[in-house]
Amino acid sequence: MTSLPLYSFLPIFLMISSSFAQFDGFNYDESKVPQFVLPDPLTLENGDQVTNAHVWKNSRRAEIVKLFETYVYGKAPDNTSSVRFGEAEIEDHALDGTAIRKQVKLYLGGTQDGPTADLLIYLPAGSNSPPPIFLGLNFQGNHSVTDEAGIWLPISWMPEADDETVVDHRATESGRGKKGARWPIREIIARGYGVATIYCGDIDPDYDDGFQNGIHPLFYDDGQTRPRADEWGTLAAWAWGLSRAMDYLETDHDINHNQVAVLGHSRLGKAAFWAGAHDERFALVISNESGCGGAALSRRRFGETVKRINTKFPHWFCENFQKFNDNEDELPVDQHMLAALVAPRPLYVASAEEDLWADPRGEFLSLKFASPVFTLLGRRALGKETMPGRDQPLHLDVAYHIRSGKHDITLYDWQCYMDFADEQFGRNSK
Repeated sequence: MTSLPLYSFLPIFLMISSSFAQFDGFNYDESKVPQFVLPDPLTLENGDQVTNAHVWKNSRRAEIVKLFETYVYGKAPDNTSSVRFGEAEIEDHALDGTAIRKQVKLYLGGTQDGPTADLLIYLPAGSNSPPPIFLGLNFQGNHSVTDEAGIWLPISWMPEADDETVVDHRATESGRGKKGARWPIREIIARGYGVATIYCGDIDPDYDDGFQNGIHPLFYDDGQTRPRADEWGTLAAWAWGLSRAMDYLETDHDINHNQVAVLGHSRLGKAAFWAGAHDERFALVISNESGCGGAALSRRRFGETVKRINTKFPHWFCENFQKFNDNEDELPVDQHMLAALVAPRPLYVASAEEDLWADPRGEFLSLKFASPVFTLLGRRALGKETMPGRDQPLHLDVAYHIRSGKHDITLYDWQCYMDFADEQFGRNSK
């Protein structure tokens, strides 16, 4: 490993307040963050330095991808040719005539009797050219992001809810529009962008079922009953699903498939980050409050830790990741290297001031320590920047903000992301 600057050399931004949500037994005190040395993203496994874009693209990048596949997220199958696109619905006068709505079925096993994911798409009506689009997974079904009556109800397993939106682990009509605040579709459409989403449980259910449901069994070898220690967990399955959605978007001539931004919040932010790092077709990558296993540095052991996440959610990562419970310093990667994999494409990471569980400072530091790679590739990175104040977005080719408030994705976050996309895609904000 090559020594990089330690966290302690940077000014401390976050002050711990008793009003912030905390979990007993976990560190929220910056003075107790251990010193750490990060793996150098610009040092090849043979010890040679990466000094130009050619070596990064053709050698080092592949090394880092393999390390994340082997030790963190797991390897996804290469054979995806069986996925088919099926039944579609088009509504030309959606959202009071401001949008075109499409619904497309993705047959993940190639047949109608296998796992099926519903892709919901909204596009601005009357666009003179195919618009760019934001793509992300949702937590509670496509019907939850808007109250439009025509949205198909998911038939996949759902976690129980405190209200009547989910009954016997199945979605109900009462869930329509319940999560619309997280998906400000009218505002996105008004800015000239499209938006597309899939319920994450259509791809893989978010519970430890031994990988017997969802898409994993489609790719088991004869006699195999669960992924091997270095094969994909649920986060990598969700990322795989985002790439399959991208497969469809490339076929839709109503969409600018060269300007697809992949986005996610919380655990879905982890999946979006891995999808965008791994699949270079995504033109812009956005990770909203993704924390441990997402944007935050594991070695800081601040808020949620590797052990906690592997214990609470053993299905999210590959089995090999459990070797690093209380052993983060032995990880051959850290999350700044995930950020580096996005380069030279633009990257936006966002935090919330009261979301200490996700370690906002650790999320910012990942971007800072990825800066040498972005700089090598000719992009404007955060290497010389300090952590900005709350609600003061910092936009270079790598962007960051820390929002006032709690763990969520809000209209403010979306407005920042659209502003950044305007800059990166050469668009004039409407």
